[in-house]
Amino acid sequence: MAKGSQLSQLKSALSQAGVTGRPQNSNKRKRSSSTSERDKEKKAAKLQEIHQKLNPFDVKVTKLKHDVGGRKLKGVTGKPAQSRQAGIEQRKKTLLKEYEERNHAGGILDRRFGENDPTMTPEERMLERFTRERQRASKGSTFNLEDEDELTHYGQSLSNLDDFEANFITGQIDRDIVKKAHFGGFEEGDAGDEDEDEDGQPARKKSKAEVMAEVIAKSKMHKVMRQNEKEALDDMRHELDQDFDSLRDLLFAADPAAAPPPLTPAANDPSSFNGEGVPSEAAADPAAALVDADADYDRRVRELAFDKRAKAKDRTKTEEEIALDEKEVLEKAERKRRKRMLGLEESEDEDEGGKGKKRKRGGDDLDDDFDYEQDQWEGIGAGLGGEEENTADLGRSGEEDEDEEEDDEDDEDGSEDEDEEDDDEDEFGSGAEEGVEAGDAEALVTPRKAASKKKPPRGAELPFTFPCPSSHDEFLDIVDGIADKDIATVIQRIRTLYHPSLGVGNKAKLQILTNVLIDHALCVTAPPKPNFTLLNSILPHVCALTKAFPTQAATYFVAKLTLMDKNLRRGLSTSLEPKSKTWPGTSELSLLRIVGAVWSTSDLNHVVVSPTRLLMGSYLGLARVRSLSDIASGLFLCTLFYQFEEVSKRLVPEAINFLASTIVHLSPNEYKNAASLPGNFPTADFQSDLTAPLRIRGKGTKAIEPRERVNLSQMLSAGSPALQDKVDLLATAIELLRRFGVLYKGLDGFIELYQPMLEIMEQFDQKNLSPGLKSRIITFKDEISRLLNFARQARRPLLLQAHKPIPLATFVPKFDSSSSSFLKFSDPDKDRKEAAKLRSQYKQERKGAIRELRKDARFLAGVQQQQQKEKDSAYKTSMNRVFGSLEGERAEQKRMDRENQRDKKRAGKK
Repeated sequence: MAKGSQLSQLKSALSQAGVTGRPQNSNKRKRSSSTSERDKEKKAAKLQEIHQKLNPFDVKVTKLKHDVGGRKLKGVTGKPAQSRQAGIEQRKKTLLKEYEERNHAGGILDRRFGENDPTMTPEERMLERFTRERQRASKGSTFNLEDEDELTHYGQSLSNLDDFEANFITGQIDRDIVKKAHFGGFEEGDAGDEDEDEDGQPARKKSKAEVMAEVIAKSKMHKVMRQNEKEALDDMRHELDQDFDSLRDLLFAADPAAAPPPLTPAANDPSSFNGEGVPSEAAADPAAALVDADADYDRRVRELAFDKRAKAKDRTKTEEEIALDEKEVLEKAERKRRKRMLGLEESEDEDEGGKGKKRKRGGDDLDDDFDYEQDQWEGIGAGLGGEEENTADLGRSGEEDEDEEEDDEDDEDGSEDEDEEDDDEDEFGSGAEEGVEAGDAEALVTPRKAASKKKPPRGAELPFTFPCPSSHDEFLDIVDGIADKDIATVIQRIRTLYHPSLGVGNKAKLQILTNVLIDHALCVTAPPKPNFTLLNSILPHVCALTKAFPTQAATYFVAKLTLMDKNLRRGLSTSLEPKSKTWPGTSELSLLRIVGAVWSTSDLNHVVVSPTRLLMGSYLGLARVRSLSDIASGLFLCTLFYQFEEVSKRLVPEAINFLASTIVHLSPNEYKNAASLPGNFPTADFQSDLTAPLRIRGKGTKAIEPRERVNLSQMLSAGSPALQDKVDLLATAIELLRRFGVLYKGLDGFIELYQPMLEIMEQFDQKNLSPGLKSRIITFKDEISRLLNFARQARRPLLLQAHKPIPLATFVPKFDSSSSSFLKFSDPDKDRKEAAKLRSQYKQERKGAIRELRKDARFLAGVQQQQQKEKDSAYKTSMNRVFGSLEGERAEQKRMDRENQRDKKRAGKK
């Protein structure tokens, strides 16, 4: 190879190989095509050889540590480019084919005899196949009449077929007919069952005349049988017709008073007989009877034509159409009501509906006018403790209050004429029993003068249309004089009249209505007489409107919560004063309960529920306990916390601390001061002058059992603590603390959290307690002890991370007993040596498999990338063609526009 650059080396090599250079001119004859082909192959081989010699990267040489002359070693030299190309070609033949046919189904199914039977040897398979082939060949041709086998019909011999029988139902020919008349009747030895006579002698051969006579006789017999069957069918059909006439007379029975005359003359009708007892011509004429029957048939057909047919149902209406229909129904009913009030006559169209007619329930009814059940919302304290059964209900006004409200309905006129100071006490935290000065706390609802609230006259009808209120005062004016049980109906009719799809501004009006209903819910639950029954009827509408307008409702809820937080801060600034207002009243508790009923309380972060949770925790953690009403309010907050966290199971330390403090305040215990209490929960008011009278003392408590339901409004307005109220609140606190323990049993700090609670319960002085209260204490101790034992068993001490021991550093050199590297890997134990060899082979094969899998994945990735490039290129070509055509059309349009403008200018000049 010549020295120099790569280009000079290439030129020299091509010149020496005779590939380049001036061709020799000769007048010889052209060589044959085979000779030119061989020259091309030689030229290609020379070029390949030159290419391999000039490319130093085509050959990879491994440098040997000790080169021994004459020794040949494998793997010293290699050709990575050729090896890589060979691998790619191999994958194109195998892996690429599998990739292209990955979603294909089908193939050739080998159905040769014995091919899938592993128990047969190849010789047995071949022998059996040869036998089957000979059997098929021995059968002969299907249409060979000279074959020895008998003719067949559907696999049966024609000679064995039965004679013809008139089986018209199945369409088959009798075996005897075929045997006697078609093919088998004229051959010898085909006598069938008559081959032998009675004496056992061979029967004589029948002549052709006898055979034909038998065939004719059988044919006549079958004809008679067919006629008899036809007559029997006609008789049966006639009987069915007669029965149908009787059924038809029952179905189309006419009026008995105007029965038509009989179609045929009766036997005792004298007009149908002449004097000699012979039927007259009219009676004896059968044509007249047939005419009468036809006329009756025609008459009945015409009656069927006028029968009422099924009508198509109305299409399913949209929500907007349903709202519009409901609005029109209410407006029509209101117009009728006003006419009745003025004594005017109602029109026929309006009378069709009827007074008090209930609307039928349609298939597309959205159920937006149903009566809300009272069990959906059981009062402000519904579900105290998280369960309905065996639970004290602090917020339920009780059946006694409902009875009192019903008894006081007759005295509403007198009660509403009292001093205006009672109405001013409806604002937040300003009840008469609280004694808080004006300005200490802002009202959740704007205070309003007492309305007339006239009692509706007997028989007065509720209007059907109402204006949509823009404020709470307007809503009070609307419901003035309306019974509490009809307020939910009023709200429903307002929502129906101002549906968002019926007007442009209705959406904004309903958003304001949501705020108005929230204010009214706070107003009706304000002291001194909170009406929780009315709150139950309002709540479903609040939920529906909040779901329809969540953003606006959330903003208003947050504004109310912010105001409550400000009031709490004002109360905490004067917390040292005995009459400072810190705990929430019935209105505030109602708002918190509504938040839990309307919004999702299991979310980690929520626009409304998160501030509510923080506010409730502030009440429980910062407010001071001074009376029994404070404890009642705090226990209701703990109940709300239990309902909020029942799903998420988040720890609320404020609720646990307040329950423990309540138990310490109310229970008969021997603790002298806060330092002697177990645990670290704060008890700032323990043994204070205001909380000391709250403790249960005396022997009279043994006869007082805890009640299942507690009146929240009565608790919040109680002046002096009653012994029954103390027992009820203590039982409620114990039950809530037990349920919180079941809820938090999976926490890591459950032992530290509930061990002090168990010690407090064990220090109770249960001598003067009732049996019901003792049973609750025993239940609490048993369940909490069991949960604590489980928590101790599940707790394990912390351990260091398990790892291999770290060896000590050593500087002693490692010597080998043998200097040979071959003997270094030898093992005298044969089994261990074989195992090590297998492990080494497995390791090498595993590495090789991983390497091949990576190559396969790289190859498939390249194929997929190439396919994607082709798709992109085709898409780009198509888009370019489309854009080109569009641009051409646009250019042509512009050219035509310019010509038109030019023509217009020329026409203007002329």
